[in-house]
Amino acid sequence: MSQSKSGFSLKQQLGRGKQIAGMTTTIAGGLRAAQRIGAFKQPPREKLPRYIQAFCRKMAGSFGVQVVAVERVEQHHGLWVSNHVSWMDIPVVGTLSPAFFLSKAEIGDWPIFGKLAHAAGTVFIERGSGDAGTVAAQIATFLTKGFSVIFFPEATTTDGKKIKRIHGTLLQAAIDADVPVRPLVIAYVNKDGTLSEALPYYGKLTMKQSLKKVLDSKDVTAFVLPLEPIDPKGLSKSELTDLLQAHMQEGLAELHSRVLTKAAKV
Repeated sequence: MSQSKSGFSLKQQLGRGKQIAGMTTTIAGGLRAAQRIGAFKQPPREKLPRYIQAFCRKMAGSFGVQVVAVERVEQHHGLWVSNHVSWMDIPVVGTLSPAFFLSKAEIGDWPIFGKLAHAAGTVFIERGSGDAGTVAAQIATFLTKGFSVIFFPEATTTDGKKIKRIHGTLLQAAIDADVPVRPLVIAYVNKDGTLSEALPYYGKLTMKQSLKKVLDSKDVTAFVLPLEPIDPKGLSKSELTDLLQAHMQEGLAELHSRVLTKAAKV
């Protein structure tokens, strides 16, 4: 098979080109939908989740990743959380969760993606001095208005084999707003039932390297398992953090037992 100067085959180049074209088409479609429903002027939060879910499913699909809910993901209000394996987690959880994403305020000024983020009702966080307690207060205010938020409490990505230590500061928002914490766990699985090594984005891997690995991957499924919600009533932030840590660790082990082959289980 012919090789390019960069060492990649023509087949790989064509595959990447097809996926990038699909991503571009999805973004263009998202911009058109946002314009149609007036999301650039004032995001209609009540109707946005279904548009976001459709967009995220198409975005994941443009990278060749199929999103499968192992059990039905109920569309209820709360503070949603997920384990964090890859930048692909955003379209994956966005496909299934009715929650809005958090973002640093400066991302709202980015061309194209900033416009999409605004139209998608993203909760832009003003970090100021970097006080996480202030961020939690901003999230709590949003939650009390009846809108859900999702974030990744590990605060960093992993290889997908385990749950890292949960950072519980932002969980204070669920306590203050008196809403349940709704965890999800994700596993990226190859066709042969093994955990994907192409999708995790962690360690010293650069974004460019990760993007190439994802574009060259084939037949990866993102399996998502919703876990039982946690009622924060009567719990301290520390107790809620410990409970969520155990809940997500058990949940990820359960997901792996259900979607990985016997030889591949971790």
